[in-house]
Amino acid sequence: MSVWDELVGQDEAVARLRAAASGTGDGAAMTHAWLLTGPPGSGRSNAARAFAAALLSEDHGEAMSPAAARALSGTHESMTIMSTQKSLITIDEVRELVSQAQSAPVNAPWRVMIIEDADRMAERTSNVLLKAIEEPPPATVWILCAPSPQDVLMTIRSRCRNVNLRIPPAQAIASLLVSRDGVDEARAEWAAAAAQNHIGRARFLATNEEAAQQRERTLEIPDRLTSVGSTVRLAARTLDAATERAEARTKERNARERAALLATLGVEPGKTPPPALRSQVKRLEEEQKRKDSRARGDELDAMLLELLSLYRDVLLCQFGVDGGWINAHDDARIRTIAGQTDAPTTLKRIDVLSQARRRLQTNTAPLLVLESAFIGLSNPWLSAD
Repeated sequence: MSVWDELVGQDEAVARLRAAASGTGDGAAMTHAWLLTGPPGSGRSNAARAFAAALLSEDHGEAMSPAAARALSGTHESMTIMSTQKSLITIDEVRELVSQAQSAPVNAPWRVMIIEDADRMAERTSNVLLKAIEEPPPATVWILCAPSPQDVLMTIRSRCRNVNLRIPPAQAIASLLVSRDGVDEARAEWAAAAAQNHIGRARFLATNEEAAQQRERTLEIPDRLTSVGSTVRLAARTLDAATERAEARTKERNARERAALLATLGVEPGKTPPPALRSQVKRLEEEQKRKDSRARGDELDAMLLELLSLYRDVLLCQFGVDGGWINAHDDARIRTIAGQTDAPTTLKRIDVLSQARRRLQTNTAPLLVLESAFIGLSNPWLSAD
């Protein structure tokens, strides 16, 4: 077993990273800055950790050594990972990372610095990182992850070696779920297709029955848009459900972060922070609110993606294409919707959902976004000229 085993469908990228880590083969020259790009679900973060594990282990990750295992889990002493749930990485966070990058490696030939969301840096913040990449310590390696090279400041990407990842095929993901997680083959194939080839999402659907049931409830939404009143009420209930799921994901993390901060500040458990320290606690609470808002937005965006997959299949059915459906298990629903309308109407509905996804990235109230989207699905020609 090697550190590369879970990077399914990424043979070309793995070959380049493996050659650089081991110093052998074509393109073996090592460089101090890397940019791993690829669409969501391609495994950018997993690739970054695997590459780090190969750099930090004596056998270059060809076996699962203790050093490689620590690197894959993100706990290696010569490795730092920045991953954020916020919309933007702050300049102070990058300055702290740059400071850590000056330290010499421990028990390894390299100090590896990973930024999993390099596309979430403002230009001013990116310029702080640029200086560190231009003149790094000799043993420091930067690994940046982003959806595409264009999402990173041009001056930074010009100083990085780019390795592009692709969406892995559904069958490869299904095989991984069977071999790694012991998932039933039929369920693994369904999860890989339903997740639209996103490895993490596929595993979540395959191993979490509540997630699978939630997806089914999402696909039932078009059947429940029977009147304006029911549509508006359904939008409110959908938002409430998404908020609850987001809170369930973030509640434990928020409590852990607060406890860690209070311990660092020397505040005893159960005691109220003194006035001099309350500003720091308030900053943490404000940051957590931003993370909570993003988590809710992610839940809503995932729901809209599920609906988009349904109408994509409907459109294929209307064009007479019976293969390649994401929701092939839901044949009856797809054919029913396809028979009730025509391709231009389905395209309008796809536009409605795409616009809703864009609006979620703005300051528009989520409830208004959902209400508009659901009304648009109910009657997509309301906004037609």
